[in-house]
Amino acid sequence: MALPLLTDSARPTPHELGHEQTEYTDLLRQFDQPGACVVCLDPSLTVQQANREFFRQFDDASTDVCGRDFSDLLHPSVRQAVKRQFSRLLDGSRHRFTTHVVAIGAEGAAFTSGLTAVAVREGSAHVASILVVLRPTAGGEEVDMVTDRKKLLTETEARILEGIAAGLSTIPLASRLYLSRQGVEYHVTRLLRKLRVPNRAALVSRAYSIGVLNVGCWPPKVVDDFVK
Repeated sequence: MALPLLTDSARPTPHELGHEQTEYTDLLRQFDQPGACVVCLDPSLTVQQANREFFRQFDDASTDVCGRDFSDLLHPSVRQAVKRQFSRLLDGSRHRFTTHVVAIGAEGAAFTSGLTAVAVREGSAHVASILVVLRPTAGGEEVDMVTDRKKLLTETEARILEGIAAGLSTIPLASRLYLSRQGVEYHVTRLLRKLRVPNRAALVSRAYSIGVLNVGCWPPKVVDDFVK
């Protein structure tokens, strides 16, 4: 059964939002912005309703998007950081946030987007829903990120990549992973070849840029989806 599109009647009122009028006006300006993807989530972050641009950006069929966890539409490397921000909305620590994300659109294409989320409350405390506005980067530029959950790395390679990203050299890595120095260098060489980079610094940069390392996470952590 197809779920309804997000219409004007679904817009929260200033009373529901509990915001200052200026913030509410700013939110509506984003709502009406051409190309803006607007989606309403329940407190479990499940997609309930969305506008036509949202369905166009992610999938033509509303039945394929509604009912999904919103975080599934984000690249794995940014999910944890964004979920933490949503948690702060739900526990009342904040009433809105704005950030940049990498989302996965139709046919698995990754794209960058601004994201604004606002908690819609019932009364003074309970969060009834969350209104999210996505504004894809001008020009609709796609980014070179791994989106098909390809198992790129072995467990050992993942731990070595995390260590390199944390600034560890060969000897500390060997001690931590119970490998010889030659063993560490062997796996580092494999990583350089897999990610097609010339050195360790470029390896870390490349791993972040294609989404293999989680964004906003310390110590560095490889996204589990990409570990064999």
